[in-house]
Amino acid sequence: MSLLSVEGIEAFYGPSQALFGVDLEVGDGEVVALMGRNGMGKSTTIKVICRMLNQSAGQVRFDGRDLAGVPSHRAARAGLGLVPEGRRCFAGLTVHENLIAAARPGDWDMARVSALFPRLGERAGQNAASLSGGEQQMLAIGRALMTNPRLLILDEATEGLAPVVRQEIWAAIARLKRDTGLAILVVDKSIRELRGVADRAVVVERGRTVWQGAFAALGKDVSERYLGV
Repeated sequence: MSLLSVEGIEAFYGPSQALFGVDLEVGDGEVVALMGRNGMGKSTTIKVICRMLNQSAGQVRFDGRDLAGVPSHRAARAGLGLVPEGRRCFAGLTVHENLIAAARPGDWDMARVSALFPRLGERAGQNAASLSGGEQQMLAIGRALMTNPRLLILDEATEGLAPVVRQEIWAAIARLKRDTGLAILVVDKSIRELRGVADRAVVVERGRTVWQGAFAALGKDVSERYLGV
């Protein structure tokens, strides 16, 4: 049984339909890439999974539980850890305060997050507003890990970052896969970096799943047609 199962979800923003039938699955310990051009429904799919937007049709199941009607904070407590697009750190709080704000008991604590991202340990007393964009992204990932999730969801975690910082983030994701067995759903466009961490890929186009399979099977025909590369 999949840890996360999304079947035929449809969703609206007011009268405008954004999703027309998205399907995806993530198994325990699996890294799945959710891919597609801008505006094709990736972030909306994440909002539905995390219960920040209700689907009008279809089903979202996590660890066998139907999440219909479940508020977002209860979905988080069930084990969904979101790193949102745009980081959204608490600017007026310190790094330490950001990390403990939603912390839950488990293997991930301050020491372990600092081992993954040493700069967070070095800057524990600094306000988040004083961090660079890359450090804020590390903080957002660390904050999600401190909830001790079963599924980590990364929405455009490397977008807009300097190349050297992007590589640090990808190295951390690879380390999470190698050392923890944590299930990860990652939204990104970079085939080169994803190839090093993703087991499978799901491609969405205009709010529909149009391709899914092993990442190694993601060929030039699919990437040129749906990813614009």
